[in-house]
Amino acid sequence: MRLLHSLEKTHASFDDPNLVSHAGLVPVMALAQRAVLGELVAEHVTPGGECGVNADLKVPCLVAGMAAGADSIEDMDVLRHGAMGALFGGVRAPSTLGSHLRSYTWGNVAQLEKAGREFLAELARQAPLLPGAETLAFIDIDSMQKRVYGHQKQGARFGHTKIQGKSLLVRGLNALAAVISTPLSAPVIAATRLRGGNAASARGAASLAARAIGTARDCGCTGMIIVRMDSAYYNAAVIGAVRRGGARFSVTAPMNAGIRAAIAAIGDGAWTAIRYPRAIWDDQLDAWISDAEVAEAEYTAFASKKGQAVTARLIVRRVRDLNKKAGTGQDELFPVWRYHAVFTDSPFERIQAEGQHRDHAIVEQVFADVTSGPLAHMPSGVFAANAAWLSIAAMAHNLVRAAGALASLPYAKARAATIRRDLIAVAARTARRGRGHLTLHLPEAWHREQEWLNLLAAACGPPAAAA
Repeated sequence: MRLLHSLEKTHASFDDPNLVSHAGLVPVMALAQRAVLGELVAEHVTPGGECGVNADLKVPCLVAGMAAGADSIEDMDVLRHGAMGALFGGVRAPSTLGSHLRSYTWGNVAQLEKAGREFLAELARQAPLLPGAETLAFIDIDSMQKRVYGHQKQGARFGHTKIQGKSLLVRGLNALAAVISTPLSAPVIAATRLRGGNAASARGAASLAARAIGTARDCGCTGMIIVRMDSAYYNAAVIGAVRRGGARFSVTAPMNAGIRAAIAAIGDGAWTAIRYPRAIWDDQLDAWISDAEVAEAEYTAFASKKGQAVTARLIVRRVRDLNKKAGTGQDELFPVWRYHAVFTDSPFERIQAEGQHRDHAIVEQVFADVTSGPLAHMPSGVFAANAAWLSIAAMAHNLVRAAGALASLPYAKARAATIRRDLIAVAARTARRGRGHLTLHLPEAWHREQEWLNLLAAACGPPAAAA
């Protein structure tokens, strides 16, 4: 590929008032408008002070900027160029949006989270976000330590995170999230909560799980719901909240004395050999693992806590522990195993239930999406402002996910960055015709033309008939 004109004869001029760089925001924000984002914010969110006014205009501005790829307050300028003023009303300057976020209290953040949960339910009615939810849905709960810089960040503390398989102490803020998915769908964010960087993983997880289950029901998850968690959430409060919400649980069991005793009691004939269709990477062995054995036993957890004992299935996977330093031809005297236990009340047969639990890692896909987008930074020094930013980032993620689901089947499970690149960040020229008609002229032979038109028709066309 090369230029067709000589360098000295190539010029540029920023003088066209009819161009926009992110024409995909038109159908995306039309979808947000159809899902009554502004009305929900106006109903629930009431920040105080002069800068807290017009939340129903400023929050959608922040959502639109994040959908276009903004990861800081200054990046919200992406909404103010060319013909954007002819396409959208109520756009505010970045400084105004930053002041608005700093006017939030912790109570206002809770209001914003409620609006976000109802917004997700409305999006699920407008787009096929969770196909198969009437049969089976999963809620995955996990936390992420987000590194921050500067000494003025409220709540910034040292907390544990894992980078390339190694546990490290990182100074930052801790984000707790619950995501909803089905075997046929990509995950959407049901609930979020920002915490201090040194917060224990399970702090606040019980109430978050209860809210996530309620949100899943509002989104059409009328069938079975299984809440999947790692060992940090193995406690009576979290499992009790899941059961009270009418859902089932699947949690990694820590290797304490009770679990070890239950595993030791499993007879040799109870183990079933399995081979993974795709090998998995084992951090401890530093090798790919494709063979294992699975067994199960009945187990009662939290028996020492009055009225909180839970009896369910303990599904155990064991992998042979090989000594990589052994000399060539040196056989083992007896097999050595490493055990991975899952405590669950899932009704599925044990191999399927164990495989479903390992799919809990899908929550990492969501963390990767948001950290490559709006959560690349925590933009403010004020804790409540960052908590509001996290909640709005969840709204933007769900909106982009809904737009992808309306565009085509491949985009329904594509990464958010792919949807932004192919469907949102496309240049267009605006042209008026007749009375009140506006036409967007997009690049000829755009490689995602049909998907873009599918999204436009679904977002701006007649409302879909109710199911």
